[in-house]
Amino acid sequence: MSRRQRVIMAVFLLGSFVYIILTQAVHMLGRVPGEPTHPEVRKFCSGLAKQNPNLVQAENESSPVIYVVTPTYKRPEMVAELTRLGQTLTMVQRIHWIVAEDSATCSAPITSLLKRLGLPYTHLATPMPEIYRREKFVPRGVSNRRAALQWVQANGENTGVLFFLDDDNAVDIRLFEEMRSTKTVSMWPVGLIGEYTVSSPIVKEGKVVGFYDGWPAGRKFQVDMAGFAVGVGYMKKQRKVTMPYIAGHEEDGFLKSLNLSISNIEVKADRCTNILVWHTRTAKNPIRTLNMETHQNDNIKVLADNMRHLGMIK
Repeated sequence: MSRRQRVIMAVFLLGSFVYIILTQAVHMLGRVPGEPTHPEVRKFCSGLAKQNPNLVQAENESSPVIYVVTPTYKRPEMVAELTRLGQTLTMVQRIHWIVAEDSATCSAPITSLLKRLGLPYTHLATPMPEIYRREKFVPRGVSNRRAALQWVQANGENTGVLFFLDDDNAVDIRLFEEMRSTKTVSMWPVGLIGEYTVSSPIVKEGKVVGFYDGWPAGRKFQVDMAGFAVGVGYMKKQRKVTMPYIAGHEEDGFLKSLNLSISNIEVKADRCTNILVWHTRTAKNPIRTLNMETHQNDNIKVLADNMRHLGMIK
């Protein structure tokens, strides 16, 4: 491990220690850590309740709906990543895709993509509170997932299943049929995570007994966001379901709010021996300004206008 990696690890460990101390102190005072003190902005952009019948073969209406929650934010890769993920989801039956963007306004390219795919969907604009943008470790995607949680609790079918799938994840469609039978919380490995290149429950005799993860950080549930699914009916029975604005502890805080016991975790992916979802990371591209001086009368001008609409260039 390099000196830089050791420094980063030390900072994370110190932060985790402080988090644990603060968690205990705040609980003693009757408050929940990571909860916002001001109202969060949540805007409904558009939605589609039923799938385009021409999209896939006839669906089994008795099959549980999987509510796939994807946070996103404006960047050159946004539409490309959502297109890749959305076209994967079109191959899965009984899906409702909730796309929540970190923005105060609804992005037209996202709305256009969602309508074109024909999937049942809900598009939300849910900006992160400004106070959290100033933190050293920014809790990205939390405002989006919290808004989606509220939507699922209000509108989701009790037989349904909740799954968090980021726009930089790659997923094998077999995973959806694995998770569809989830009653409480199910788990499986996630590839390309951290120092171990995987994050996975440790399973013995069919039961979860611990976690194999390169960043324990004092977490009870050492899992990646794409490494579990939750039964909607089970979630609705809990007194207060939440996700804290604490970077690195979003999953742990959410699962703790479900009053989940490790012994009750449902094991998937052939006793957690197969990887069916990966945390890939697309290379980031700068937002460039193109030189259009010699392209006012050809296709490049129109192409640049379309790229600008997609947020790829200035």
